[in-house]
Amino acid sequence: MPKRPIMHDDFMPRTSWAQRVFSKAGLVIAVVVLLLGLGSCAFKSIPAGHVGVATFFGEVVEDQFEPGLHFPVNPLYKWHLYDARQKTHMETASVPSQDQLSTDIDVSVQYRIAAPMATQILKDTGTAEQAVIVHLIPKVRSLLREQGKTIVRAEDFFKEETQQNLQVSLQAGLAEFLTPRGLEVQDVLIREIRLPPRLIAQIEQKKETEQQAERQKAELIRYETEQQQQVVKAKADLEAAKQEAERRRTLAEAQAFEIQKINEAIAQNPAYIQLESLKALQAISKDPAAKVYFLNGDSPQPLPLMNIGSEGKAIGR
Repeated sequence: MPKRPIMHDDFMPRTSWAQRVFSKAGLVIAVVVLLLGLGSCAFKSIPAGHVGVATFFGEVVEDQFEPGLHFPVNPLYKWHLYDARQKTHMETASVPSQDQLSTDIDVSVQYRIAAPMATQILKDTGTAEQAVIVHLIPKVRSLLREQGKTIVRAEDFFKEETQQNLQVSLQAGLAEFLTPRGLEVQDVLIREIRLPPRLIAQIEQKKETEQQAERQKAELIRYETEQQQQVVKAKADLEAAKQEAERRRTLAEAQAFEIQKINEAIAQNPAYIQLESLKALQAISKDPAAKVYFLNGDSPQPLPLMNIGSEGKAIGR
C-alpha cells in the first residue's frame, strides 16, 4: 500500500471542534460590539432647552441640532451643547459719581443664549460661559461706570427716579451690544446699593439732625397747643368772671331796690317798725338763754331794750 506523503499540516497542533466554535463566537461578538458602538455613535440626543453644535476635525458644522433624537449622525462629530434657557447673572461694580465717591451696586441681569446663533457663538467666542465672561460682564461694568458719571451725588442712587433710569439705560445698552453676539437680555434689576462708609456716617448724622429738628418742631407744636388751650381757658374764665360780676351787680341792685322799697314803706307807714319790733321780740323770747327785755312805752316807736348788763343797767336808747 503506497504511503501518504507528509504534509505541512501534519506538524501543526490539532484544535478541537469546541475550540473552533468558541473562536468563531468570540469573533461574532466582537463584530457585534463594534457595530453597536459605531451604531450608538450614529445617534445623538439633545436635551430640552438646549441646542447642539457639532465640529468635525475642528471645523464647525453649520447645521444646528434642535432638542430631540437625531439619526443618523456622523460618529466622528464632537458635540457642544448650549443651554438656551433663561439665566441670571449677578454682578457687583464700584460706580463713581460726580462727587468722586464710589458706590457699590449689585445688578441682576436676566439673559438667555440666542439658540439660532449658537454656531456663531462657538466660532467667535466659544462656550456659553465664555460668552458671558467675554461680552456680558465687561459691558455691565462699563455701562454702570458711564451711568455713574451722570449722578451728581452718591446718595442720589437711592432715589427711585435714578434707579429706574439706571435700569432702563443698562437694559437698552446691554441689548444693543449683546444681541449681535448671541446673548438676549430679558431684564436688568438693581438689587442693592452700598454707599461709602464715610457718606453713610454723614447721612446718619444728617438723619439724626433732622429727627432732632422734628422732635423740636413737635415740642413747639405741643407748647403752642397748650398756650392756645390756656388762652381759651383764660377767655372762658374771663367770661365766667364777667357773668359772675354781672350776677352780683344784679343781685346788689335787687337788694338795694328792696332796701329802698322798705325805707319807702317805713317812711310812709311808721307802724311798720313797731310791727317788725314785735316780731323780733317774739323771736327773742323763744330763746332759752334770753334775758329780760323792756319796752319803752313812752317812745313813739317802742323798741325792745337791749340786754340788761351785770350791773342791772339797761343798754339801749
